[in-house]
Amino acid sequence: MFKDDESQEFLKDETVAKKFAACKKLSEVDASQYDAVFYVGGHGPVIDLASDPVNIKLATDFWRSGKITSAVCHGPAALVGVTDEAGNSIFKGRSATCFTNEEEVQVNGVQSIPFLVEDKIASLGGKFAKTEPWGVKVCVDGKLITGQNPASAKGVGEAIHAAL
Repeated sequence: MFKDDESQEFLKDETVAKKFAACKKLSEVDASQYDAVFYVGGHGPVIDLASDPVNIKLATDFWRSGKITSAVCHGPAALVGVTDEAGNSIFKGRSATCFTNEEEVQVNGVQSIPFLVEDKIASLGGKFAKTEPWGVKVCVDGKLITGQNPASAKGVGEAIHAAL
């Protein structure tokens, strides 16, 4: 539904295909070997990554190591269990965005997920920011980088690149 020429060419790239073929399981990833973590959207992060202890530990390792922790669309759901060294949510007091409640209603997705990501970020003390539905919105708050929806993915990538 959200295909563009740039992403389609990326997926056809021979180097990219080889990297995908050699992907590790989450339990095999060592955060110390990477400079950043990025979570894509789709309902998957809300349904399974938000409550997966392996994912929460991995993302917490990235955060507590001072590394870029980023996500777009529903991807921030994968970060809702992540805490800082004091045990506080990484969203507490930080600006963040994700697929909004209004966008979820527009795609008839509310019944398909266990929680609305916008509400969860706000309940964790996040300073939720958004633009009109389907508009581009990227939030950069230190090493936390989030984007509102698929239209925001390029901006999130550019923000990650700049932070690196």
